[in-house]
Amino acid sequence: MKHTLIERAKVVGKTKFGSQINLRPNKSILPAALTPANAFANKADNQLILTDKFGRNFPYLRLSITDICNFSCDYCLPNGYLAPNHNGMAKPKFLSLNEIDNLVTAFAQLGTHKIRLTGGEPTLRRDFTDIVKTISSHQAITKLAFTTNGYKLKQNIHKWRAAGINAINVSIDSLNAERFYKLTGHDRLNDILAGIDTAFDAGFEQVKVNAVLLKDVNDIELDLFLAWVKNTPINVRFIELMQTGDNQNYFDKFHVSAADLRDKLLNQGWQIKPTSADAGPAQLLVHADYVGSIGIIAPYSKDFCTNCNRLRITSKGDLRLCLFGEQGLSIRHLLQHADQLDELKQLILGQLAFKKSSHFLAMGDTGATANLSTIGG
Repeated sequence: MKHTLIERAKVVGKTKFGSQINLRPNKSILPAALTPANAFANKADNQLILTDKFGRNFPYLRLSITDICNFSCDYCLPNGYLAPNHNGMAKPKFLSLNEIDNLVTAFAQLGTHKIRLTGGEPTLRRDFTDIVKTISSHQAITKLAFTTNGYKLKQNIHKWRAAGINAINVSIDSLNAERFYKLTGHDRLNDILAGIDTAFDAGFEQVKVNAVLLKDVNDIELDLFLAWVKNTPINVRFIELMQTGDNQNYFDKFHVSAADLRDKLLNQGWQIKPTSADAGPAQLLVHADYVGSIGIIAPYSKDFCTNCNRLRITSKGDLRLCLFGEQGLSIRHLLQHADQLDELKQLILGQLAFKKSSHFLAMGDTGATANLSTIGG
């Protein structure tokens, strides 16, 4: 008999917050001679031609559609989202539906077949469902994912799946309700877990859960997460805390090596499994005794960038070659009309010549990333 996720979990105690659940690029473009207008003229829409000078291919686009987030996670927006107009500045104008459609057309014709919608919290866009429908209408886009804090997952996941979403990541940094509240500012752990159950009911065969690894906060919850994936098709991805432009003190206090966690799991019989060419940066670990799996994202590990396969677009239309690059290049002026398509593709292709072999996080260089809400991680 099927049981919900919450029914499968063992309640180990109560708190006033609820149950504890046991479970760097250059702005210049290449000279025209190096990026001829016909460079892609004879390419099929689904043939990947996004390749950099290191031989890395980029079938995967992470598209941020808003900077706004309604959570105030300690490691990202501890004071919550502060809109620019709070300081007398104009309200931010994020990419419109038409701009997104033109953008996706270009990337699809360059061979991109996977897109992940990010934020901020992408589902805060009132036109989120329309964005999903627009992107999924492009036949070349075979995987359309989104990363969410799960705020309204239970109420909307059936609708979003029908619109075209076929992969989902939910951010859950703790399975202890009180700790979750302290980390996010929201007492919603049980609601979010119920939303994951609803996602399974909607037809998702697997749900990925993102947990930013924090020393003495959730690294002590490994047994709870392992109990959760024991009989549930959840892929828990532990993400090593990354230094950004505004979190130096927090990073120094809470950083813990994800590689150490990986080694601990390997010593417990977990094995590394190969992933698909369009997969994210996680090393996938599986165990014969577990239905679910564990992912390890260790950006400070050696050769982390060797298999980079993704490009990024910010919510205001900047192309970012690396999460921790020095700057981005605005391509928004080429997203206004369909007849700008060839120029747009030429610009994107030209920028790949400036993608570096690696980020420089180990040297303390965080590039232009002030916090992860500005580019979606």
